This record gives sequence, structure tokens and C-alpha cells, in this order.
Amino acid sequence: MNKVKKTAVFLINLGTPDSPSVPDVRKYLREFLMDRRVIDIPFLNRWFLINFIIAPFRAPKSAKVYKELWTDEGSPLLTYGIEAQKLLQEKLGENFQVFFGMRYQNPSIEKTVKEMEGKGFEKIVILPLFPQYASASTGSAVEKAMEYINKWEVIPEIKIVANFPNHPLFIKAFAEIGRKYIEKDRFDHIIFTYHGIPERQIKKSAVQGYCQLNDKCCSKYHSKNYYCYRAQCYETTRHLVKELGLAEGTYSVAFQSRLGKTPWIKPYTDDLIKELGEKGVKRVLAFSPSFVADCLETTIEGGVEYRDMFKEHGGEHWQLVESLNNHPIWIECMEDLVINN
Repeated sequence: MNKVKKTAVFLINLGTPDSPSVPDVRKYLREFLMDRRVIDIPFLNRWFLINFIIAPFRAPKSAKVYKELWTDEGSPLLTYGIEAQKLLQEKLGENFQVFFGMRYQNPSIEKTVKEMEGKGFEKIVILPLFPQYASASTGSAVEKAMEYINKWEVIPEIKIVANFPNHPLFIKAFAEIGRKYIEKDRFDHIIFTYHGIPERQIKKSAVQGYCQLNDKCCSKYHSKNYYCYRAQCYETTRHLVKELGLAEGTYSVAFQSRLGKTPWIKPYTDDLIKELGEKGVKRVLAFSPSFVADCLETTIEGGVEYRDMFKEHGGEHWQLVESLNNHPIWIECMEDLVINN
């Protein structure tokens, strides 16, 4: 039997302000939006846009929303991340050491990589906590982690979990959380709402020009669209639909959180909500399967803002399915992703 290598497991999520205060939110926004993979425009244009327009004007508004999100323990994204780290450590045992870091703000990737250095790890498994690969999330997290690991004198074997949009345990965990609402209540329609990205980022990552940004090229998942973010979202949806036993015509896929005036991947969640309300749909269940932990985009945008919007357009009941957070099957999923890498 082969000896298990002494392995560091590096969980990485997006990030959160240190507090909901305006200065901390402004600091977070500047770091986040200055990332070339997030706003992929020339540096000087990006620097001017962020420092003179977005951060000064958006920070006070965002701070108010973060105060709604904040709990006694702090940011849910950070709280659930630390809890998942501990639970995964218990699962994996003594041959593994699990670390947790954020791409933006704290605990920083730089600090976490320094904690890993010099501990004699024979292998590192980098697990960005984004089910569907995108340059602005997984790509950015891996790039930053490698920036610091590359400075080590000894670089061990490194494995990267690039995506897991159809992992059976990921699907099972989300379906189990959603099923408790489906079995208890009646819904006219189900929405699978994913974080959006600009269309240009899809085109930049296309294999031989395959991606056409429509349902035809996303209807099947294969080598040419394996890293296409939109195709991965549709792949996740297909597996959730099958797991939940949903009938065609009872669900939709949409994309949220767009920023700026350039085209983002469609359909847009807010447009779909308005359309459903105006068609007489009264009761909607919403999943957010691009997030493994609850955060601003799920709890506030998906749970509060979309609920209010739905009711403004004739809807009666909007129910958000909470994210995976510390669900036991999600911890099993991470364990499997680590062991099989």
C-alpha cells in the first residue's frame, strides 16, 4: 500500500471586507476590482475607474448592505470558510493539513502561503471554492497562490482542482438543501441564478472560437467548452434538474450581479424575475449554485433584493435556497476532491 504524502490542502474563496465600515469596504473594493482578471481593461483605465468613480461612490452604499449581511460572528463567507476548514481537517486526518485563505483581504493568500512554507509538505492541493471555473475567480486565486509559492526554494508536487460543476456530491448537497423546500411547499417555477461575467471574458477563453454565448453551444459539456463558465453553469443545472426530478418548462437559468454597461452573459436574472412576475408566476424557488457559502450575492441580492423585485412585479412568494456552507455532504465533496487529486 502506497504511503500517503504529507499534504497541504489550500482552500481559497473570494474575499470579504474586514468589517462593514466604509473604509474597510472601500479597501476591499479597490483590491477586488483592481484585479486585472476581474476588470480586464488597460491598467490606467482600470486604476482611474476604480479609484475615482467606483470605490468612492460605491463604498458607502455597499457598506450599508454589508451591515445587513454581518452577523455576530462577522462575515458569513469567512465564518463558513473557517468552519469548513475545520470539518475538512477532521475528515482528512493527520496526513493532511488544511489551510484557508481569501483572494482579497484576510486571511490573505500571501499570509496563508507563508504559514505553509517550511513544513515539509510533499504535496499541495489547491482547491478554489468555485464550482465553475472563471478567470476572474478560480484563475485569479490560482495565479495569486502560485505567485507566492513560486518564491519557495523547494516547490513540492502541486495539484489544482480547477472546477467541479458536476461532481456528484456537490450536486447531491445542493439538491438535498433545496428538496426540503420543494417537499414542504408548492412553487410555480425554479430559478438557477449564477454570478455573471462579461461576455468578452467568455470569448477570450474560447477554444477555437467554439463559444457562441447561446444555449446551442452550452447544451452539451465537452472538451471545447470545458472551461467555458456559461457552459459549466448549464452543466450544473442539468445535473441538479435530474437529481431533483424537475420537468422541462418548470425551471430557468439566469445570471446576476452584472456591473457596468458592457454586455454580460445572458439571460439576466433581474429581467427573468420581471418577466415571470408579469406572466403571473406567483411562487418561485431560487438556487445560487455558483456559491458554496452564503455571502452578499446570495443572502442580500438573491434573498432580499430579488424577493422585493419579484413582489413588485406581481409575485407573491420568493424563497432562496441557502448555500452549502457547512453541510455534511459538501464536506464529503471537498474530501473527495482532495483525495482524488
